[in-house]
Amino acid sequence: MANDIHWILDDAGLAEHCAAWQALPFVALDTEFMRVDTFYPIAGLLQVSGGDGAYLIDPLRISDWRPFAALLEAPNVVKVLHSCSEDLEVFLRLSGSLPAPLFDTQLAAGYLNLGFSMGYSRLVQALLDIELPKGETRSDWLQRPLSELQVRYAAEDVLHLVEVYRALMARLAPQKVAWVLEDGAELVANLSREVAPEDAWREAKLAWKLSRQQQAVLRALCAWREREARARNQPRNRVLREHSLWPLARTQPDNLVALARIEDMHPKTVRQDGETLLKLIREAAALPPEQWPEALPEPLPVEASTLLKKLRAVGQREGERLDIVPELMLRKKTLEALLKSGFPNGPYQLPDSLRGWRRELMGQALLDCLAAEGESA
Repeated sequence: MANDIHWILDDAGLAEHCAAWQALPFVALDTEFMRVDTFYPIAGLLQVSGGDGAYLIDPLRISDWRPFAALLEAPNVVKVLHSCSEDLEVFLRLSGSLPAPLFDTQLAAGYLNLGFSMGYSRLVQALLDIELPKGETRSDWLQRPLSELQVRYAAEDVLHLVEVYRALMARLAPQKVAWVLEDGAELVANLSREVAPEDAWREAKLAWKLSRQQQAVLRALCAWREREARARNQPRNRVLREHSLWPLARTQPDNLVALARIEDMHPKTVRQDGETLLKLIREAAALPPEQWPEALPEPLPVEASTLLKKLRAVGQREGERLDIVPELMLRKKTLEALLKSGFPNGPYQLPDSLRGWRRELMGQALLDCLAAEGESA
């Protein structure tokens, strides 16, 4: 095993290896990082393999990430990862780039109906009949030197990933490979479309229950929280707790005592940012109506749930036909957006979130299902 491990400890070594990897058809990538008290992940190790051993990049020793960014963006090299959303954040933070084309082995397992959202250990067991040790997932990846166990764990992860990829490719039809890559491109596009702080309030729980004036306050609070979390490099809940946002917007306290009584309000937040929060609330509450946000639509009524099940059945039938896990077929948010476009009497419009092969294969069937429901009503 030791012979298969190669360290990359300086910019010249990284540039040399990245140039060589650009000639390969694929590279397997993995990361180890820490993210306990920070907004952004802190990279502790990057692992790369093209099938000829594991290359461990020490990010604490690298200052020029441009060659790695070029590898991530190389269109002729497939980047293979497993359940990669946090890895993508690490890459973006280090190099400013994201991998394309991207092949996520967790998604590929779903396309083979092996299971939805499969953990890496289970997938390695299913495809390679190898039981991975559980040991080092929670260890300190920023310590130096790394322990022998950590090094072996990190190297084995990426070496097995090469074999997992090969096993999946041997079983996937070309059409499904294209779909896995299409979903990978969607993952990358979603991360590239960073939500503006001013829009963060739309994801707040029960925001639709507030008046437009209260939503203006919520918008200001959520935007401030998002900006501060990024600037301080702290988790959002460390800046201002999620459960405090809605009562703050609804009751709009105007003094520190009232602020401290807000549900789930941390005393440290009151001490450190209390006056700032009161000022934000005061200014947002005083905005004229034309500067309030457009009201959020209410959730679908309970009676829409029957129709939602019928739409989901369209995806399930297609999933059975294609031997794909049903969870990968049609996302609940997409079906809800479709229903909201015309509930209860239509006409309905396919939402923008229904894209690519899913729109092509199931778009018309979904509209036909709604039309048939309208006729029988």
